[in-house]
Amino acid sequence: MAFATPPAGIGTRRLVVGAHYGVGNFLLQRLTALVLVVFFAILGLRLALAGPLDYVAWASLFVPMWMKVLTLVALFALLYHAWIGVKDIWLDYVKPVWVRLTLQTLTALWLLACAVWSVQILWRV
Repeated sequence: MAFATPPAGIGTRRLVVGAHYGVGNFLLQRLTALVLVVFFAILGLRLALAGPLDYVAWASLFVPMWMKVLTLVALFALLYHAWIGVKDIWLDYVKPVWVRLTLQTLTALWLLACAVWSVQILWRV
C-alpha cells in the first residue's frame, strides 16, 4: 500500500507554536495556589495559638524573619496568580489589540504598585 504525500504545510516540517503556553500557565497557577494554601494554613495555626487579637498581637505574628519571608513569598505567589488569571481573561475576551494591551499594562502596573505597597507594610513591622 502506497502512501500519498501530505499536502503542503502538513507533516514533519510544519511549525507549531504557542500550543504549550496554556499548560505552563495552568501548572504555575496551581503551584502558586499551593504556596498560598501552605501560607494560610501556617497563618491560621499561628492565629489560633495567638490568643486574643489586637494590633500588637497581630503585628507580632509577622516579626520573625521566617514569617516575613514566607509572607513575601506568598505575596508574590498571589500577585503572579492574579496576573496569570487576569491576563488570560484579557486574552480570551478582549479582541481589539490596543484595548487588550492597555488593559494588560494597567493590570501589570496595578499589581506592581500593590507589591511595592505590601512590601513597605510588611517591612515596617
